[in-house]
Amino acid sequence: MSGPRDLLSDLRRDRTPSSDDLTAFAAGLADGAVSDAQAGAFAMGICRTPLTPEARAALTRAMRDGGEVLQWDLPGPVIDKHSTGGVGDCVSLILAPALAACGAYVPMISGRGLGHTGGTLDKLAAIPGLRTEMQTDELQDIVRRVGCAIVGATGDIAPADRRLYAVRDVTGTVESLDLIVASILSKKLAEGIEALVLDVKTGSGAFMADPGAARALAQALVETGQANGVMTSAIVTDMSQPAATACGNALEVIAAMETLTEPHARRSHRLVSLVRALGGEALALGGLVCDADAGAAKIEAALTSGAAAEVFGRMVQAQGGPVDFLERWRDRLPAAPVVAELRADRPGVVGRIDARALGEVVVSLGGGRRREDDRIDATVGISHIAQLGAVVTEGQPLARVHARDSDAAGVAAERVAHAIVMESGAVTPPPLVQETIR
Repeated sequence: MSGPRDLLSDLRRDRTPSSDDLTAFAAGLADGAVSDAQAGAFAMGICRTPLTPEARAALTRAMRDGGEVLQWDLPGPVIDKHSTGGVGDCVSLILAPALAACGAYVPMISGRGLGHTGGTLDKLAAIPGLRTEMQTDELQDIVRRVGCAIVGATGDIAPADRRLYAVRDVTGTVESLDLIVASILSKKLAEGIEALVLDVKTGSGAFMADPGAARALAQALVETGQANGVMTSAIVTDMSQPAATACGNALEVIAAMETLTEPHARRSHRLVSLVRALGGEALALGGLVCDADAGAAKIEAALTSGAAAEVFGRMVQAQGGPVDFLERWRDRLPAAPVVAELRADRPGVVGRIDARALGEVVVSLGGGRRREDDRIDATVGISHIAQLGAVVTEGQPLARVHARDSDAAGVAAERVAHAIVMESGAVTPPPLVQETIR
């Protein structure tokens, strides 16, 4: 087994490092033996010399094992879901309690938003008092009692990834497929899960807008997860419009709560379809149903019966949120002082939505981060967004902008108007679920 300098030399000569060398390098990232300069050279070298599937699996496993790996003794399967990031994507808030209501246990370690994509932890921060930072024993206790918890990673989970991710951000190597896979899966596999379903998004609001690149990522994630002993599937989904009809932290919690508590009146068909597809696949992977269709039906039953909502309320309480959140969530969530309605200036059909632009509007309003230390305003964002293919009349609302003041609302409304493009003829939106890779 060679040292970091020899591994970097191999990459410079277009040689794939051995599994043993990758394992040693990941351990050095975790314990500090590898310098920042060597970490940066490694990231650049992986961009130049992509790993084989076997080497990618070895790197992922080594990054997982460089920190704490959770152990479970529960009467049901331990399952999780991960999304590659999008706009208006509050699926996790609905899916985690729905899976728990169906007999799974979900220790969902999530992240904060950066750039135009929102983060699940930022959405939960809109709920007064709710804590997402906790030690492993408390996380495990909540999952054991409630069935699910949504928290941030502790410093002991995949420390090699924390170092490597920071280096990738400043060296222009964030988009390396191998490093994306190792980053995502090292943290998820450290949860000690038995099954994982991945939502890999493509389209204007996705991290990987190109369908071919999204499919390649999905395939690599599935191969690597399976190689490390976790039942893994990926669903490639469309992000040419927001997943919900709202984007912004408190507004997305509202969308999730409407889906959980008002399933027949207010829920978004697109959002529920995502939850059903991902949840059905997850339940099948975990052995709780015979196939994904049966799993989707079980998820639907958990939503319509109120069982998923009940689990969410218990999770909020267990994580320090209001004990009456399920009954009084509309009173508990903060609201922006100014709401401006954007109306169509002519009749037509919603033909295209620049979902990335909508996400960037939320950031400009203060609802997202350009830098990791930026503060978040949970109240701002966009709601009641018209969906692709919708037929609208002149003067009909296309969206509502929630802002701190009228000046910010006016600027944001103008940008939203440019992001929603009207057509004169019929428009067929792309399919929500584009492919399932097992």
